[in-house]
Amino acid sequence: MTARLRSLLFVPGGRPDLLPKVGRARPDAVVVDLEDAVAPDAKDTARRAAVDALTAGRPDAGLVLLRVNPPGTPWHESDLAAAAGASASGAVDGVVLPKYERADQLAAVWAALPGGARVVVGLETARGVADARPLLAQRPDAAYFGAEDYAADIGGRRTAAGTEVLYARSTVCVAAHLAGVPALDQAVVAVRDADAFRVDADQGRDIGYRGKICLHPVQVAIAHEVFTPSTAEVEHARAVLAAAAQASGSWTGRWSTPCT
Repeated sequence: MTARLRSLLFVPGGRPDLLPKVGRARPDAVVVDLEDAVAPDAKDTARRAAVDALTAGRPDAGLVLLRVNPPGTPWHESDLAAAAGASASGAVDGVVLPKYERADQLAAVWAALPGGARVVVGLETARGVADARPLLAQRPDAAYFGAEDYAADIGGRRTAAGTEVLYARSTVCVAAHLAGVPALDQAVVAVRDADAFRVDADQGRDIGYRGKICLHPVQVAIAHEVFTPSTAEVEHARAVLAAAAQASGSWTGRWSTPCT
């Protein structure tokens, strides 16, 4: 994975014309979405158009990924085969696996892709969240929490406060931390409400996330601002480390002094 993955910018798979433009926002990763952003009767057409566009020219981003349809859907195998070919040619860096619920699903994706391809998984169902620790212990390259799909799966109702997904949002972040997997926070679907995005991003940062899903280029700059440590935060961290090292040396010196 890149050194920092603060923004995961999604682009509809059926809109390859947008790909040359997204680089202006300088996202850390671009995801060409063949799942939620494409209607069922347009999946095959979108897949071909997306791969053709990516082969012709990658968008300017740290990583370029293709979000395939979930395992068990009619399009998953074809999506994965297309992603494998695009990865082998260098058109993409890997895939996003949505609705990750079983470790064998990730194993199958890895097996289908060329060596070195990246896999970002989405925990966005009740089962995926409930089993987050063993699922992320498989060490995908990164993971995101999908609040909208999670709420729909569990039968919840989305609210502005977001308390209905707070447990799941926190659970995914904790599991990712324990596995050493970079975790990206939920999307804000009100794409032009910059204030709402900033508030939600700050909440995600407070929980412990290190980046965020972006659905529009205007959200990328805010994500980078929120999830980049400030100068004060860096200085504080250095001071804490220095104090810890000094304290450790002091205690070592005491215990190493022979008793007389």
